[in-house]
Amino acid sequence: MRHRYCAVVFWRMVLCAVVMGLSSSCARLPYTTSVVHDDARVVVALQQEIEAAGYSHPMKLTPAEVTDILQGFSFRPKQRMPLRWFAEENPPKPVFRPDELEVLAGRLSEGLRAAGPEERVHFELRAPGLNPSVRRDVVGGWVAVRDPYLYVTLEYVHVQIPTRTADLYDYNYPTPPPPPAEYLLYFEPGRFWTVDRKGLSALDYRAFLKAPKVGSSPGP
Repeated sequence: MRHRYCAVVFWRMVLCAVVMGLSSSCARLPYTTSVVHDDARVVVALQQEIEAAGYSHPMKLTPAEVTDILQGFSFRPKQRMPLRWFAEENPPKPVFRPDELEVLAGRLSEGLRAAGPEERVHFELRAPGLNPSVRRDVVGGWVAVRDPYLYVTLEYVHVQIPTRTADLYDYNYPTPPPPPAEYLLYFEPGRFWTVDRKGLSALDYRAFLKAPKVGSSPGP
């Protein structure tokens, strides 16, 4: 009996440790502090970072500058070996279409002006999904600036996300969104895509914006 009692106590302690670990990990996710813009096409919100970030926010970037920056990004889904060999045969795809940049750039510019030093700017582009009544097509992620670098993280690229938090036929059955995917990001011209002091991929956006654009006439 004593061995059985000790076993019960042990497994209860293990269960409590697991529950506390899960609770603490969930609590340490960035959380939304305010919504900058929300309509059927695009949502931009400010998210509080859990650890000190020291961003250069608020940051003034015009919609035209944001467009110039974002249209240089392309991506591949991150694959494990051996699928990576086959994925590398295909060229990276642009992250944003021109129509997406048209509705997103101004809102991101607004978000960067409103963000504080410990907030990142989260975005979500929405379009009707394959079954518009229950799913939407989503491009989502977040951006932040720590001079002279701009950081971009993708969470979804044209992923089908449920529009409801419960099943249409059983409201007690949740339909959570899929977890964020992993992507490999690229930027063109590649000389501006670098790493910061912490080893994080980042865009030297100031150097990029100052550089002459292809097809532009030289200055006097």
